[in-house]
Amino acid sequence: MSPSLTLTLLAATIAVAVFSGWRGARPPDLSKGPRMMPWRFIMLVAGALTFLLLIHLASTLSGRPLPTPY
Repeated sequence: MSPSLTLTLLAATIAVAVFSGWRGARPPDLSKGPRMMPWRFIMLVAGALTFLLLIHLASTLSGRPLPTPY
């Protein structure tokens, strides 16, 4: 994956994490009914993807592959 694609995906996952964090922090509105989107879980997944993309970006820009675990 190219660094430009990695940076684009990194910006998108950060935007999703920030948006879902904002939506998840809002108090529930009982007049509209229950929440149908698990905003906190979406924020957690986007944060994990952000971390993985940062690792991939560092590996891509350094020019060396990550060491194998075995």
